[in-house]
Amino acid sequence: MKIVDARVIVTCPDRNFVTLKIITSSGVYGVGDATLNGRELAVAAYLTEHVVPALIGRDASRIEDTWQYLYRGAYWRRGPVTMSAIAAVDTALWDIKGKVAGLPVYQLLGGRSREGVTVYGHANASSVDDVLMEVADYVALGYKAVRVQTGVPGLESTYGVGKDRMFYEPADAALPTENTWSTPHYLEHVPTVFAAVREEFGPTLRLLHDVHHRLTPIEAARLGKSLEPYHLTWMEDPVPAELQEGFRLIRQHTTTPIAVGEVFNTIWDCQQLITEQLIDYIRATVVHAGGITHLRRIFDLAALHHVRSGSHGATDLSPVCMAAALHLDLAIPNFGLQEYMRHTPATDAVFPHGYHFADGYLHPSEEPGLGVDIDEELAARYPYRPASLPVNRLQDGTMHNW
Repeated sequence: MKIVDARVIVTCPDRNFVTLKIITSSGVYGVGDATLNGRELAVAAYLTEHVVPALIGRDASRIEDTWQYLYRGAYWRRGPVTMSAIAAVDTALWDIKGKVAGLPVYQLLGGRSREGVTVYGHANASSVDDVLMEVADYVALGYKAVRVQTGVPGLESTYGVGKDRMFYEPADAALPTENTWSTPHYLEHVPTVFAAVREEFGPTLRLLHDVHHRLTPIEAARLGKSLEPYHLTWMEDPVPAELQEGFRLIRQHTTTPIAVGEVFNTIWDCQQLITEQLIDYIRATVVHAGGITHLRRIFDLAALHHVRSGSHGATDLSPVCMAAALHLDLAIPNFGLQEYMRHTPATDAVFPHGYHFADGYLHPSEEPGLGVDIDEELAARYPYRPASLPVNRLQDGTMHNW
């Protein structure tokens, strides 16, 4: 079964997505997500100019060999553009494999390790009172875990807090907008937020918070220690992760669990963090970490060191990626949580899928393959629209870490 065609589809049903569709000589096709928020066209070009020509004529059943061929053949390895392109190919080939076998992909990965995939939603609002109402809405929907973000008093805007609660999209302009940041304001405010949430909802609701890389290790340690009374499931991305040994300092001062990894691309980005047990949850995801094949390797390494999965699942991952993530989540032994930000109706229409939410869990499709598709005719009605993520400056104008 040879690959006879591969198409790169760029579409913007309320936000930009890049999708690879691989077609085989038997007529079976598979889809893979290649979206890289704010750099979508870079991945589309990489696929079109370098990867697709190398795929034609290859055996579609040789998933591992194709992964190694694309990774080793580039010479300039790793990086978000390369790994997102490889992920799209890998995911599409798993989709094809499942369709040919007549099985959902999770069955090819070893079958179920659980009945459903626990997901968390995003409660975000400008004030504490408003975020309490947002948390209540998620609890009413059946969520068992909620990420909580609020605006910071004294700051005009805060990344992670949007106007549209269910369909938050941070890429808000063609060129990056600039937010103003104050670490002292933030560190004083966040513990008061979680004190209010715990008082309102009690001790059993799983609570999470995203720092968005904005602290130094000692500042993150202070935040983690101040949040210990509220028993968070995790404190996410406390510091920029380029200096992995910085997480040792956080570990020395707080027992608040740590999650990191949504910007990681390979197992080498998180090897030290995992093997030294400096984190509790690894948040790498299918599209940015080389596909199902490579993400499974990361999760297998994590399982040896008491680290659970906590994959990224924001709206810049298409339903193709979400479907792939759910199949992997269902199969691995060390699953922790899955982020789930709902896509807009326009996105769902372009990417018809069989996964569904019920009682706090997502359930993958039982159809052969991934159980997701792309409507190319509808996708063509939504042309690409430039959009970039914002950047931060301190109050004195200094460009901040993130």
